[in-house]
Amino acid sequence: MSTVLSFCNCHSPHSNHPSPLLLRYSLISTLYLRPVSSGDRRRPPHFSVSAAGNRKVEEDLSDHRLAGTLATGRRRAVEVGERVEKGLANEDGIYEDFKWKWPLWKELPMRYKIIGMTSLAFVVCNMDKVNLSVAIIPMSHQFGWSSSTAGLVQSSFFWGYALSQLPGGWLATLFGGRKVLEIGVLSWSLATILVPNSAVIPGLVLSRILVGIGEGVSPSAATDIIARSIPLPERSRAVAFVFGGLSAGSILGLLFAPPIIQMCGWESVFYIFGILGIIWCLAFHFVKEAQTPPDDWRERPMDVVGHFWFSNPAEKAWSSPFEKLSKSLQDVPWKAFFKSQAVWAMMYAHFCGSWGHYTCLSWLPTYFSEELGLNLTEAAWVSILPPLGSILVTSFAALFADNLISNGVETTIVRKICQTIAFLSPAICMTLSSLDLGLPPWEVVVVLTSGLALSSCALSGLYCTHQDISPEYASILLGITNTVGAVPGIVGVALTGYLLDLTHSWGLSLFAPSIFFYLTGTVVWLLFASSKPQNFT
Repeated sequence: MSTVLSFCNCHSPHSNHPSPLLLRYSLISTLYLRPVSSGDRRRPPHFSVSAAGNRKVEEDLSDHRLAGTLATGRRRAVEVGERVEKGLANEDGIYEDFKWKWPLWKELPMRYKIIGMTSLAFVVCNMDKVNLSVAIIPMSHQFGWSSSTAGLVQSSFFWGYALSQLPGGWLATLFGGRKVLEIGVLSWSLATILVPNSAVIPGLVLSRILVGIGEGVSPSAATDIIARSIPLPERSRAVAFVFGGLSAGSILGLLFAPPIIQMCGWESVFYIFGILGIIWCLAFHFVKEAQTPPDDWRERPMDVVGHFWFSNPAEKAWSSPFEKLSKSLQDVPWKAFFKSQAVWAMMYAHFCGSWGHYTCLSWLPTYFSEELGLNLTEAAWVSILPPLGSILVTSFAALFADNLISNGVETTIVRKICQTIAFLSPAICMTLSSLDLGLPPWEVVVVLTSGLALSSCALSGLYCTHQDISPEYASILLGITNTVGAVPGIVGVALTGYLLDLTHSWGLSLFAPSIFFYLTGTVVWLLFASSKPQNFT
């Protein structure tokens, strides 16, 4: 038995205007109901019940008996009417879901388009971050750089990255994350293009600092975008999808940079990757920014709806720029931030997670090559495994976290579970790798890859907590914690090299400090972390 939903405008015999839209619900080859004009619009509707054959039975139904049916009919009429307007049904209201709509993303809600473009920005972000780690080898040979000089060039990125965290969060709160992200992508893309033209040390260091400054504002800008547009039940998946672009960018950068350099020279990788960022900026202009509440605003948390969707931060900022800029820093409740135990827990957790991430990102290829005896090609391919595993883990972790929250589990408990997995997993795997257990090299690789991949559960833990406790100041809070988290990129990477020269032990220089911070970070997080909304003002 097939079912057809359709609409008809029935005219009253005493009026030239059509009567209200009625729903005709037909069951093909079976019993069906159809509306019959009553002749008087003030009287309750009269229905005709028809069956197969020529039998027709007409009966009046009371308002009480029809109330439920009419209410359901009206709801269905509205739903189908909306689908007709969107082109998902024909003029009779018959569903046409099987037809492809092109482009495929045309019917996506605006918030999904914005989140998708933000994730692409993070893909480009890490491609421009890792390109130097590959290009530094031929550059060092060409210019005769020592390891210390090469390390100075690579660490200069984190100088700019640390400097722009707090300003990025403040600007995102003031002007909105979208504008800050656009400026950030354009800045680091232009700075990337300038790298080949400033190969002398002062100019090269300055260009990498500019790349770090541009990329440093992107996490706070993305956090602001997520806090303003994504409701709580979707937040873990949104954060995982956006920040998962970093892992995808690392993979693509490590895959495409070597053949590009071999075919066109090391300069070309900076030109090509920089142009990709400019293309992203042009494409982002076609994604409209929602200035009014979206269609599902009733399902959003009221703090997000009331504060963000009915007030545009950019409009308020530009309406009185000098006054806003002069007072904006004073309006931020800095003292309240640093009086919160939850904020201090986020700061320390961010520091601990970044120590393990940045030191491993910088030194694991060397560890694979020198300690495990892998050649350069094998070490390069092995370096791609952790970000590949991270993409898989973040997908499951995000679904796991959102499902728990949707089923009524307290948000704080969910964030603590995810972050604990993110800390303890690499700590255990690094401990196993540092012990002399006689494991073959590829088993050590699998152990380390598993631990580092599971550390990405932090995207459903720490990285969601900023939006949880304060959607209004989420970008500033991430700027604070990310500033602290950038310190290991400057100090930890250099300290690892110093300890390695001093002890000649990878276990003591690379793994032991990371294990210490992972374990202490777990304790602090379990004791003091919270996702309960806080009124800092």
